[in-house]
Amino acid sequence: MIKELPKAYDPQTVEPRWAEEWAKNPLKPELNAGKGKGPFTIVIPPPNVTGNLHLGHALDNTIIDTLIRFKRMQGYEALYLPGTDHAGITTQVLVERELAKEGKSRHDLGREKFLERVWAFKEKNGGTILHQLRRIGASCDWSRERFTMDPGLSRAVRRSFVEYYHQGLAYRGKRIVNWDPVAQTVLSDLEVDREERQSQLWVLEYPFEDGEQGMAVGHSGDAANLGGLRIATQRPETIFADVAVAVHPEDERYKGLVGRRVRIPLTDRLIPIIADEAVEREFGTGALKITPAHDPADFEIGLRHGLEMPSVIDLNAKLVGELVPAEFRGLDRFEAREKVAQRLEAEGYLKGVETHTVQLPLSERTKEPIEPMLLTQWFVRMKPVAQKVLEGLERGEMRLVPERWEKVNRDWLENIRDWAIGRQIWWGHQIPAWYDEEGNIYVPDPENPDLDCDKDPRYAHLNLRRDPDVFDTWFSSALWPFSTLGWPDETPDFKKFYPTDVLVTGYDILFFWVARMQMSGYQFTGKAPFHTIVLHGLYLDAKGQKMSKSKGNGIDPLDLIDKYGADACRFAWDYLATGGQDIRHDERRYEQGRNFANKLYNAARFVLMNKDALRRTQDAKREDLTLADRWMTSRLNRGIAEITEAYEAYDLGRAARLIYELVWSEFCDWYLEAAKPALREGNQATMKTLEATLATLLKLLHPIMPFITSELYEALTGDPKQLALQAWPTPGGRDLEAERAFETLQESISATRNLRAELGIAPQQEIRVHLDGPGASLVMENLPLFRFLSKAEATLGTPEKAIAQATSATTVYLRPEGDLEGFLERQKKRLAELERLVAQAEAKLANAGFVERAKPEVVEAERERLAENRAQLERIRANLERLS
Repeated sequence: MIKELPKAYDPQTVEPRWAEEWAKNPLKPELNAGKGKGPFTIVIPPPNVTGNLHLGHALDNTIIDTLIRFKRMQGYEALYLPGTDHAGITTQVLVERELAKEGKSRHDLGREKFLERVWAFKEKNGGTILHQLRRIGASCDWSRERFTMDPGLSRAVRRSFVEYYHQGLAYRGKRIVNWDPVAQTVLSDLEVDREERQSQLWVLEYPFEDGEQGMAVGHSGDAANLGGLRIATQRPETIFADVAVAVHPEDERYKGLVGRRVRIPLTDRLIPIIADEAVEREFGTGALKITPAHDPADFEIGLRHGLEMPSVIDLNAKLVGELVPAEFRGLDRFEAREKVAQRLEAEGYLKGVETHTVQLPLSERTKEPIEPMLLTQWFVRMKPVAQKVLEGLERGEMRLVPERWEKVNRDWLENIRDWAIGRQIWWGHQIPAWYDEEGNIYVPDPENPDLDCDKDPRYAHLNLRRDPDVFDTWFSSALWPFSTLGWPDETPDFKKFYPTDVLVTGYDILFFWVARMQMSGYQFTGKAPFHTIVLHGLYLDAKGQKMSKSKGNGIDPLDLIDKYGADACRFAWDYLATGGQDIRHDERRYEQGRNFANKLYNAARFVLMNKDALRRTQDAKREDLTLADRWMTSRLNRGIAEITEAYEAYDLGRAARLIYELVWSEFCDWYLEAAKPALREGNQATMKTLEATLATLLKLLHPIMPFITSELYEALTGDPKQLALQAWPTPGGRDLEAERAFETLQESISATRNLRAELGIAPQQEIRVHLDGPGASLVMENLPLFRFLSKAEATLGTPEKAIAQATSATTVYLRPEGDLEGFLERQKKRLAELERLVAQAEAKLANAGFVERAKPEVVEAERERLAENRAQLERIRANLERLS
């Protein structure tokens, strides 16, 4: 019994059934065991355990799932490994907010009770995002789900630190870090957003020692006597931590001043004038105050010159210390900025204030401006680790798609800085380091890394205190490709599925996650963690802006799924993921995806209904392939080859476009219509071709639109083995003769339809056309099909007083009937309008300003319109000449 499909497709009925099937019976890699293709592994970029699905996640996981489904159908033991990240700072902030509502802080509970509270919060709120991913059809092996705080992954984190330490790569040192005064922790660069804001640049004069005059040369070359050296600063409140003023060694204005000393305004402290190539001569006055404890660039200069590094801002972002005049001590940094500026102006040190645009660093979590702080932290020396990755890239062990990102990857690795790995929070992997009363460091032995030092018999006589800090969340996620597979143990999964094959993620975390996984992979396993890195762009709103809650321009992907269906959304996301470019939200692509699903569904219903009707027909004996059957089979074989190539190249946008055209235009618009006469005659060969073609198209489309293709394949074939586990189609031979013949027929039919439209004749009205040219006889050989598809009778010849349209092999003529004068008048008006449009477009495109300033797609669209209008213009001129 052939399954009957409902008249209309309803994704909200179909999709939940398949999502539940894939959740209850995961598509494990073992299902393809023994097929000889071997493993193919992608690990999910772990989302925050307490997070919700956003468009970036949806895009990312759709690309991954598309690749996994493709490889699974090719016979690979495809593992799509799911999991979540503990998201140290984010999760802790959420729990602390809950506590604040109760009038409590984490310190009221103590570390142990607070962590119990966080685990309870995680159990209650965690994992939502993985359930949401099931709605988009993520075919993960849910039995292998991982969490960065799982015991196994926690062991991996501990082991990696122990190895780093005993290899001399992990150390405690004092360096500049990003400090969040609200969250009271160090942040990684990724946890810092930059927001463009208007600020001020204060120009201050630092008097020379003993009030001496100095000579400096202005930009005009004129010498000028100065009572001091002028500097420009964005942060006048930090002048009390200044230790030098730096100028560029090649700056002619200041060459005679290097080595002299100036006095810090509002103080009695003298500091030297030094020369350093890091100074930007064109910024401000070209003289830079050096405050190593409160600026990363100044810190590097301070290291090069052996300068002291006093700090005047504490962890609460308030001015403190003996170097700060009493009137400013205890003030918040921004309040102090205003008051210090007022005093500088009153004392005559302020020589000007300029408006200045800055990229203000803000905590991603608390939105508080970051304070650069000089703190003692745990660091990892990254240069020797990064070198292993660079050598691997040189050997071609990893490639980046798009290729342009490889240089960016290399440049960052070559200029890498040491990594601050500690965070001053409680939720996370606590650093396994202990200190005795004299400050000596104890880290577990590499032979027994799981033994805490305060429980090690060797140190029983010591009073050891454990470091309270936890690791940066990225420290654990850097191990994700192999910790999720069982490392540091040689588990069966680790042996089989590592190295993984492809990493898919946004280019924005190339440095902070991708590069760290590269380094960790080589450092701890001796291998590249993946051979291909596919980087996609950021998903932006329709105006090209980043989506954010504060802007109110965010779009919930679950709302899009409710509106259009998951398959339609997946089609849009794959379609838009082209060349690693940023993606602008375009609602039309979701509508296109929905329309595509409906088109495919209706085509399948047509095939099933005809299959049932033909089964009931007793005299269905014809089994000869028609020209349309041969053409469709050949085009399908070409499509299999091209679409497979696009999938293999990770060009999912191209794959989506190719299969869309193959299904919509060639199969639905042409072949289904061309098959109708043969079906009416009971041609079994046509029916078999229809079924086989549809089954193959469903396979080609399945990685992109898994729900509807699974539903239709089940209805079409009745095969108990679902489509996800069917074999990927392989292309057969091409029938170029059939392709050329059918294309001649297509062109003639299209030309006939165009002529009908030009004369305003209704689509169903029977007409007669004349044919000429080398392809005319071929059309006449297939006259019944031509007649059926064009609703026109055809004869050979070249009539007078007829309008014509030429194709590559035929010219089609149609005589106007009725009011010829009226038709000619309308054509002349249309000719005049087209001439105006062509002239207008030519002038626009001749304007260099328009071509250079307009967006490339706008210029290209203008060129396409011009070409189309020119073609129409020539056709109307030819018709008018023929008719007059």
